[in-house]
Amino acid sequence: MSDDLTSRNKPQRRQFLRHMTAGAGALLGGTALPGMAHEQGQEQGQAPALITADKARPQMPCGVMSGDITGNKAIIWSRTDRPARMLVEYANDEAFKNAHRITGPMALPGTDYTARVDLSGLRTGQPTFYRVRFQDAQNPSAISEAVNGSLLLPGGTQRDICFAFSGDEAGQGWGINEVFGGYRIYESMRRFKPDFFIHSGDQIYADGPIQAQVTLDDGSIWNNLVTSAKSKVAETLEDYRGNFAYNFMDANKRRFAAEVPFLVQWDDHEVRNNWYPGQQIGEAEKRYQQRDLNTLAGHARRAMFEYNPYRINQHDPDRIYRMFSYGPMLEVFMLDERSYRGKNSPNLQTELNEDAAFLGKPQLQWLKQALLRSHSTWKVIASDMPISIVVPDLNPDVPKGTYEAWANGDNGKPLGRELEIAEILKFIKQHNIKNVVWVTADVHYAAATYYTPEKARFTDFKPFWEFVGGPLNAGTFGPNEVDQTFGPDVKYVSVPQGMKQNRSPAELLQFFGIAKIDAKTRAMTVSIHDIDGKSLYKVEINPEA
Repeated sequence: MSDDLTSRNKPQRRQFLRHMTAGAGALLGGTALPGMAHEQGQEQGQAPALITADKARPQMPCGVMSGDITGNKAIIWSRTDRPARMLVEYANDEAFKNAHRITGPMALPGTDYTARVDLSGLRTGQPTFYRVRFQDAQNPSAISEAVNGSLLLPGGTQRDICFAFSGDEAGQGWGINEVFGGYRIYESMRRFKPDFFIHSGDQIYADGPIQAQVTLDDGSIWNNLVTSAKSKVAETLEDYRGNFAYNFMDANKRRFAAEVPFLVQWDDHEVRNNWYPGQQIGEAEKRYQQRDLNTLAGHARRAMFEYNPYRINQHDPDRIYRMFSYGPMLEVFMLDERSYRGKNSPNLQTELNEDAAFLGKPQLQWLKQALLRSHSTWKVIASDMPISIVVPDLNPDVPKGTYEAWANGDNGKPLGRELEIAEILKFIKQHNIKNVVWVTADVHYAAATYYTPEKARFTDFKPFWEFVGGPLNAGTFGPNEVDQTFGPDVKYVSVPQGMKQNRSPAELLQFFGIAKIDAKTRAMTVSIHDIDGKSLYKVEINPEA
């Protein structure tokens, strides 16, 4: 999402990635993030007895959360308020008969008291029920109350699959308004009982302070919950942690996270508007003392890993792009369109070099090979930015005509970052990879687009769909210009032309998508919904023969 902030174009991606690796190494060293791969022991049995004095017990202000589910594995995450050991029980029934218990890692200041365990050997196609407690490090008899959660690992071919997708959370100063119902879109998504949720980025707005009150156009007042971390732009690790913690203050999100696993990627506002590796914040932006984006991004990535159920790649601990398998019907490919991009520019490069990179060569090669190896009916590519919606970089120290996303707005042959999309689409056609669907967010309105070579300047590809969700709880913008390079046929847009920008959530223009795969027919039905769950658009996509 392009806000009127500031940037300077200085690509230093090698330095950025070295900086990131150093930060992740610190996370994985010692006890900093042990729950990724260092379980402290597993056994069957009952949790230890609890003491009853609530003030002596560890607290769990963020509830519980699961994510990165794939095959028969899932990450279980939570946070406490003091040094304490994470205790996890899980079973196949809500009564927790024959429950397995894991004595997990310590939650320590080095991870802002977050912790996680990686469960494996779970039964697919059936629900798993879990509950989390924390045992005080200084007083082992002081154990928190249990917080329960559940998840469902898809398996086999006998059961439908359902997932939700959206993005853009707590942006433009629109925070948790409890009178409005908080992040009530999470409750609307929960009622669909999705198997998992793709959060397409802008999970926080680290560059968007929140004020206690905002006056709306009609003179009424929007009231926000406020915290010290959300009262300024994020610059320190503690600031970024506070941005993630803020969103868990919403009861709707906590309830949703306890029942629906998350697959999370990042976009720009996890760090700062429209950022890229090596960028230096220009002098026109007065809010920042720390002007090096590599430093800010290092803090942001660490906080994002701490506050999400990520499964860290042991060989590349900074890696965000990854794949998740849901059996023979679905695989999901999560992209990272921040860490390896060149600087924002007019986006008119004639060859695919470092300046034109968006995914970068290693990630581009990974995506090709992962798609080629996939035997699932449906391949969903989660891209944090849309393909053809034009997103200009409007930061005040950036030259006019600079672009933030894939598209350059010239409606011609592929140039700049569009060369990567052309390469992916051509590869899919050459290898006859079937049933590829894209989901995304970023632009703060919803859309459904069908791409066909008959209408395109670049024609060497198979037709495909792209669906845009969002915002979850942020300002509503759009609709944007649509670049015609890849032949987009826009079937649905959720906001009217000429709409005044940055509409508050009070105007109910918040959107999410629901995708369902029929176990019998293998057809995928995708629908777009508003903040209260009303269906606005629906299309059924039959699988290729």
